[in-house]
Amino acid sequence: MATKGVGMANKGPAFGMSRHVQDKIDSKYDAELELILVEWISRQCGAGVSKPEAGKMGFQAWLKDGCVLSELINSLFTAEKPVKKIQSSTAAFKQMEQISQFLNASEKYGVTKTDMFQTVDLWEGKDLAAVQRTLSALGSLAFTKDEGTYNGDPNWFFKKSQENKRDFSDDQMKAGKNVIGLQMGSNKGASQEGMSYGRSRQIL
Repeated sequence: MATKGVGMANKGPAFGMSRHVQDKIDSKYDAELELILVEWISRQCGAGVSKPEAGKMGFQAWLKDGCVLSELINSLFTAEKPVKKIQSSTAAFKQMEQISQFLNASEKYGVTKTDMFQTVDLWEGKDLAAVQRTLSALGSLAFTKDEGTYNGDPNWFFKKSQENKRDFSDDQMKAGKNVIGLQMGSNKGASQEGMSYGRSRQIL
């Protein structure tokens, strides 16, 4: 059965603590970042993807069925595309399945779990700031990898720090064990000679 209108639209108003928590989550949504993400995704996906209505609700509706997200992640892979089938649907489980494919492919691309939003964050509109965080991490990763697939302004995302992996020989590793770090001080010339630990106890 189709689930048209399911999501933010049919949820009742929140009260008390739940309302306070939701307001706090909503306050983290960045309207300026929304503009950057929309422009980047539009460039990555090409003319086949239309832009959303401005604002948080429009942003959610644009991404909710998972199709735009799937087009986005596929555009970052040069060879085999991770999302094999991209098909719009009004069925809730199909939309959430499409979002899950995007999340799995993003993890495969290199986005860390801590930067990943949950399906309900987008589909139910629970935390759209988390969705922005994932897309920002994906943009930064695409820009950093510099594989020729990133199609955006270099000022939109920061470059992620690269791993500085070093290989040491067995001799270097053994020599390192004999070095006393400066933060540990020095034992040069130290002894217990002449040290006093207080007066001896008198036994009467």
